[in-house]
Amino acid sequence: MLNLWFQDELYLRIGQASIAGVFALLVVFLVHWQSIRLEKEIVVAVLRSLIQITLVGSVLIYVLTAQSWLGVLILAAMILSAAFTAARRTKEIPGSMRATFFAILLGSGSVIGVMTFLGVIQWEISSLLPVGSMIISGGMNSCALALDRFKGEIDSHVGHIEAGLCLGASSREVVKPYVRKSFQASLIPRINSMRSLGIVWIPGIMSGMLLAGSDPIYAALYQFVVMAMLFVASSLSSLISILLVRKYIFSDAEQLILRPEGDY
Repeated sequence: MLNLWFQDELYLRIGQASIAGVFALLVVFLVHWQSIRLEKEIVVAVLRSLIQITLVGSVLIYVLTAQSWLGVLILAAMILSAAFTAARRTKEIPGSMRATFFAILLGSGSVIGVMTFLGVIQWEISSLLPVGSMIISGGMNSCALALDRFKGEIDSHVGHIEAGLCLGASSREVVKPYVRKSFQASLIPRINSMRSLGIVWIPGIMSGMLLAGSDPIYAALYQFVVMAMLFVASSLSSLISILLVRKYIFSDAEQLILRPEGDY
């Protein structure tokens, strides 16, 4: 229908973005109606995503023709930004920023480095930047989910943890079940994505390759490669973040530092 109203490509895209934004605002009203208190966060996220992707799109044509070393610098900046974003949701956890940074650097960064060295990801910036950004994003989301769940588990089991410490158990032992649960929860979206790949959804890379005229088999195989890299990066980033935070929530005397809000 929009094609009948807008003949100019720019106005057509603006119209499509406006409709998508209206639907996002409907969610804001629904959230407000249910008193969930996420209205501000949703509005900020929608506005930021629109502004950021528009700015990126305006400079991407120049970036994709630059030298490969510039892509490495951009990915490094993405890792830092991803760590900050993941840590914001769990800022009550001591050392969360440090944990998310090293987790994404070691998890997602190692996957990008190894796969580029082996030739799975091409060194050209036009391949390195889009694929690398997806891998970093996957690590960021898994870290945020893992730490959010970990904090919830700790808050819900303070009594059990302190009882275990009083009975002589080490801090590592008393939080071991919550580390496992947090890690499992963080991987649910990624595992579901792999299980439904090609059946419930066809991801963007495969769709783009098909639209560009690539052989469907080649497109499917490369999409699997990307999904496998995302799974590895997400798993490593999630696990590393939890293991790092695990030692930050206890003092040197093995006392629990992380407390539920209002419990001080």
